[in-house]
Amino acid sequence: MTSSLSWSQSSNVFDVIRARHDVPQASMQIRNRDLVYLDSAATSMKPIQVMNRIRDFYSSENANVHRGAHELAQRGTSAYEGARKSVAEFIGAASASEIVFTRGTTESLNLVARALGGHELRPGDEIVLSQLEHHSNIVPWQMIAQERGAQIRFASVDASDGIDLDSLASLLGPRTRLVSLSWVSNVTGARLNVAQVRRLLDQRAPEAVFVLDAAQAVTAFPLQVSQSGADFVAFSGHKVHGPFGIGVLWGRMSRLENLAPYQGGGSMIHEVRLEASTWADVPQKFEAGTPNIEGALGLEAALRWFVSINPTGATAHAKALAQLTRQKLREIPGVVLYGGSHESSIVSFNLEGAHASDLGSLLDQQGIAIRTGHHCCQPLMAHWNVPSTARASFSFLNLESDVHRMIEAVRKSKQMLLD
Repeated sequence: MTSSLSWSQSSNVFDVIRARHDVPQASMQIRNRDLVYLDSAATSMKPIQVMNRIRDFYSSENANVHRGAHELAQRGTSAYEGARKSVAEFIGAASASEIVFTRGTTESLNLVARALGGHELRPGDEIVLSQLEHHSNIVPWQMIAQERGAQIRFASVDASDGIDLDSLASLLGPRTRLVSLSWVSNVTGARLNVAQVRRLLDQRAPEAVFVLDAAQAVTAFPLQVSQSGADFVAFSGHKVHGPFGIGVLWGRMSRLENLAPYQGGGSMIHEVRLEASTWADVPQKFEAGTPNIEGALGLEAALRWFVSINPTGATAHAKALAQLTRQKLREIPGVVLYGGSHESSIVSFNLEGAHASDLGSLLDQQGIAIRTGHHCCQPLMAHWNVPSTARASFSFLNLESDVHRMIEAVRKSKQMLLD
């Protein structure tokens, strides 16, 4: 879909200083040192355009949507539905009606699990996931599988710390009802070959529903969901420089129309009688109650800002910094890298003989923010036989000097912990 929110034709030219100028947090200090923020996989920094959009809504547009006949209500409804259209354009959906607003990736996946699995799964049916998944793409399926008597099967991790497609293929068969996988791993940065998965499904389980967790993918490349081969795609607004508490579930219209509502209440109904109720059309059928209006408007502002700074060049910049970091970490004896062969902005590693949390605390003392722990991926940690890893996740707001400060801090921390 070609639109003002498309990034597929943008160039590699990127001005990091201009982008940082729009983000107040990018220039803040921690412990009297310039902040080096390397936790963008957890959440992205927000530009002033997002904050201004939310402020403007509450200062001059505040009204509920879809209900009032007065001018403010009509403006609010127009703006909210305009945000839905913008999201559809950004991810390459066929229609704005395919966009369901949720609280985030987790709620989007729970919506599919409950609305689809709760009505269509039968005892003995199979759900296929992988060992690489975030807990939000495991736990909802475990809950619904237990309720419905379905079985979950897990594809293994390959030598490059991605999903092993041979293992995945071996699990697919006539009992496969659903396959749900991460498009990009939040720990290794591994990018799923979605086209190959689609081919495997067409060959071995053509009726299975295909779900993609795109929380990390949404800022990595143009999603183009209509062409992806998936049936549902989920992501969170705060991963793409938008507010917390707003997320997106995209679904093919044919799939959405066949889903039962996830929640009941106002706005999602066509008619309520004492005896029974009927449902509104998609997507309102899945948006019970007053929606997160300011979140949707803030997300739209974030997407417009992201496109304006040239996302192709921006993502290339972030990946180049991550690649430089991997090269420098390999020069430090005792550093173990995970998923290091993948072209991504995520760098996961450990320092032999040291706990990741201790390393993270020492880096924090030097003004460097990384993530440590299991990253909501305990099955993957179990596969590696480690309790946790350190993770530096870069964004286009980072500078090359951030890499050098992190490497210097890792070297210094190693001396403090091990020497």
